[in-house]
Amino acid sequence: MRILFFFLTGFLLQAEPPKFRTDADGPVNADGKKKNPKDKTAADKPDWFQLIEGQFPPEGSAHAVSGELTSVDHLERRFQIRVDRNDSQDRGVWDLPLSATMLPYGSIWYQGAPAALQDIPLGTHLHGLFYLADPNDNSPLPDTPYKRKTPEFDFRRCFRIEDDFTFHARQKKLWKIESVDLSAMKLTASLPGETAKIFDLLSSTRVLEGKGFTDLKALKPGQTVLFNLTWVTLYGHGRITDVWMDETARTLVTAQQLERHRNHIRERGLAGWVTAVEDEPQHVSVVFFGGVDAKLFDELTIKDPNAPPPKDGSLPPVEARGGLAVARESLMTYDPVNDRKTGGVLEVKKIPVEPGGSGVQLKLKMDLMLEGYRPKGIVRFYPPTWKVNALPREEEFFGRE
Repeated sequence: MRILFFFLTGFLLQAEPPKFRTDADGPVNADGKKKNPKDKTAADKPDWFQLIEGQFPPEGSAHAVSGELTSVDHLERRFQIRVDRNDSQDRGVWDLPLSATMLPYGSIWYQGAPAALQDIPLGTHLHGLFYLADPNDNSPLPDTPYKRKTPEFDFRRCFRIEDDFTFHARQKKLWKIESVDLSAMKLTASLPGETAKIFDLLSSTRVLEGKGFTDLKALKPGQTVLFNLTWVTLYGHGRITDVWMDETARTLVTAQQLERHRNHIRERGLAGWVTAVEDEPQHVSVVFFGGVDAKLFDELTIKDPNAPPPKDGSLPPVEARGGLAVARESLMTYDPVNDRKTGGVLEVKKIPVEPGGSGVQLKLKMDLMLEGYRPKGIVRFYPPTWKVNALPREEEFFGRE
């Protein structure tokens, strides 16, 4: 009987609906005018999850929006997409922009690997997960005819964006080519278990096979491929910009993007936020954000063989020593060459992985404490073997305060 009780209890807990609204409750404009909280009843759908400062969001609480990348401010991690058309929209709000900012722990993926905004070409079709804007965000209405706004306008904080290649590769789904008509420049393809769709080919469509390029004549029925799109929902299901024909081509492009990502992070530091501070012993604990290559965390405790000996003639420290720089919500640092402070790595600990988090926590003993080393403060850490060079001037916030 006790076993049955625990089984039923566990089942009921699993079946309990989330305390926030999800995409399963329908499109964002399905309920019409928003109700006053005082007028809500138990039968009404819950509100969308509102982010809490210094905390990662719960699993499944984001809202999915897809669209084409039309504008980027990579320094501030801001971007704009033209939202895809769908059946929930009136014709009057088709093709309107959504401007959003990446959350500090928001991740960017391109060609199957982590990326930065500047890696993604304009015109790339993206799949995203978004959260409501901060309640104090008074962003003006978009500069559109009659100040019309997309129904997704309030979802201006981005948790994740990825191109079609990554979106389908992550789900382990490949497109199967059903037919190719080069005279009409059409390609028909289907995903497993789904209805076939017709896509446009362009004379500029890049076809990658093995370790090189080929042409559109290489596309044949029966092949399984991945591709990226543009102009999705404007005049059909979209135009194909790039096709990866085989596993060799897909593996190669992902490996190249991964190395580009690793170089980017090694020059700018691993981002995270401070979770605990002990002032007297000068201890700072940092939880790193996710969306980065996990192998980079293996370099946290590698000692620098070229580190100069202590100036006072004492023995070299036993622990590895790295640098900690204060960063802004955009992850931009101020002047990391000069204003980062060094500290000894006391502990690297695995913690539960949360949405937006890496599951890696670092504890440091700092030589000098900075005001920015406060709980919820955003920082970037440079492991001992990472050389810290001055970034291009536009990437540093020093002097703009």
